[in-house]
Amino acid sequence: MHYTGAALRISPRQFNYWQILLLLLGLNLLTSCAMVSVSNVDSRDYVKQRRGDVLTTGELSLYTGTVLQILGQDESSCRRQAAQCAEMLTTAMGLTSEQRLSTMAELWLYQALWYAKPRHKDLLAEIDAYLMSARYAYAYLFYSGVAPYNRLFTDRQTQVRDYYNFAVQQAATLLFAQSQRRWLQDPDVRLQTQNWQVRSLLQHQRFRQQALPEQLLAASSLSFKGLRNQYRRDGLGAELVAVGQDASVARNERGFSELPVPVVTALLSFDGTTLDEVLASDQATLHLVDPLQQREVRIAGNPIPLAANFTAGYGLWLARSDFSRQAFWNLMGASDALAEPQVFMLQPYDPNRKIIIMLHGIASSPEAWVNTANEVLGDETLREQYQLWQLYYPTNLPLIINVQSIRQRILSTLQHFDPTGSAAASRDIVLIGHSMGGLLTRFLVSDSGDSLLQTISEQRRLDAQRRQQFFQRFREDLTLTALPGVSRAVFIAAPHRGTAVADYRLARWLAGLITLPVTVLERLAQVTELLIDPDTSDNSRPVRFTSIENLSDQDPFIKATAGLPINPAVRYHSIIGVEQPALPVEQQSDGVVPYLSASLAGAQSEMVIRSGHSVQETSSAILELRRILHQHLAELPD
Repeated sequence: MHYTGAALRISPRQFNYWQILLLLLGLNLLTSCAMVSVSNVDSRDYVKQRRGDVLTTGELSLYTGTVLQILGQDESSCRRQAAQCAEMLTTAMGLTSEQRLSTMAELWLYQALWYAKPRHKDLLAEIDAYLMSARYAYAYLFYSGVAPYNRLFTDRQTQVRDYYNFAVQQAATLLFAQSQRRWLQDPDVRLQTQNWQVRSLLQHQRFRQQALPEQLLAASSLSFKGLRNQYRRDGLGAELVAVGQDASVARNERGFSELPVPVVTALLSFDGTTLDEVLASDQATLHLVDPLQQREVRIAGNPIPLAANFTAGYGLWLARSDFSRQAFWNLMGASDALAEPQVFMLQPYDPNRKIIIMLHGIASSPEAWVNTANEVLGDETLREQYQLWQLYYPTNLPLIINVQSIRQRILSTLQHFDPTGSAAASRDIVLIGHSMGGLLTRFLVSDSGDSLLQTISEQRRLDAQRRQQFFQRFREDLTLTALPGVSRAVFIAAPHRGTAVADYRLARWLAGLITLPVTVLERLAQVTELLIDPDTSDNSRPVRFTSIENLSDQDPFIKATAGLPINPAVRYHSIIGVEQPALPVEQQSDGVVPYLSASLAGAQSEMVIRSGHSVQETSSAILELRRILHQHLAELPD
């Protein structure tokens, strides 16, 4: 179209049309800005957004972000001044009690973690912030107007419980580390922080009866190699390990000791019986509880499961014990070697729990049971019904000397805790032995009468005079009597009839290097004097005395004890490893002990597992052991 120089004219009707069109276009643009859009979110990202919080991601949770948006607060400002932001919430309107308390617990925890950073380090402020976080989490859990069991399936309650547990963990370990241990001994003494007064209440039997530990460590801070599983119980409280002064010492003058690194659960309670009283109080109580003895606590009328870690103490003890080095030198009889058997009690003595006693093998130590014991303690029923003792003994000594000293050590330990022998713990004891420990276990449940004396005197063709002297001088040494109170035994890879491996050149060479204590040598010299007649050719036959020589399938003592009867009151089981099950039975072996040596007639059960000699650590053996222990409980007299 061609226009002349005349002005373009638009009629009024055309103007109204364009005006309406522009108006509609503008309205469309405005409404487009307010429309809700949608996009796809990966399900894993969705879960991460819902579960993420100050403990898992280092950022404030979605729940706290929502509360801050409701109040018109800038989240980034709250991150910079978390404490001030939390205080603002105390008077903010429009929030439920649960929203207010849970948000304040997270904000105070965020503030405490900020103080914990090296560039912001302020120890007293950090402790106070943890106490504040624990207080608001405690109030949310028990005084918000909603019972904990009515929120079982809410993510927020799980988060707040974790805030409480972590804040208690940090506050307890920090207070303990600041040379403030002594205040734990006196509940009337209150420890003053910047804004709090904290007293202690020791409910752990160990700390009431013995010295306080040197350290309190968070169980969550410990990671173990060699332990397959860590067993714990979800619940309320901080899971801690108390490290005693003798955590790395593997022996005790009394011959028995409790685990020097017991597990502890710590709780913080706050004075008051109503929400207002709890929030107004500056008084807190730190409770140290034994989770092995206590399953739950009662707070504001609610039974609450107590958190626990059942593996951390045992793992830390083994890691610091130096057993791996000691085991070899104990076999060799080094100057610092173990001289007498030691009983290690993995739990404080309980007169009502049945006792399991574990005996390791030659050149070994309680480390042989590392996963076996842990898996037993990991079974809730077994943990509650049994107490576990591990016996550590010198593996260089002759079998007969070892079995008699082990017997006396067990009896003296039982006598110490149960002088009258009336406790349930002193009845229906279970013995479990691996390798040479299994052989010693069989001796502990056998009755020999004079049969050993008779057999040995016949083997050595003693004349009447020497035979009489032999019986008189060594009847006590060579008479086996079943250990009272034992009603079940488990033999694992036990060489009941010896092993040819003990006669291999390397084994004989090693036996020649073993040193025996002077007192033992003197006693053995007396035996040798009677057993070897200098006027006959029998004096060319050596008398085997070291543990390695005793384990030979040609050893006279092994032959003499092979047929000893097991006390009829004792039910027994065998767990046997074989490396090649397809071989004929007479050729089967775990590489050290032949099947025919490990198998016993009359066993209630016998499990054969494809394994080497360390069969006790296999999953199949552990499951079988658990089964036997459950069976033992089921068959106990009412």
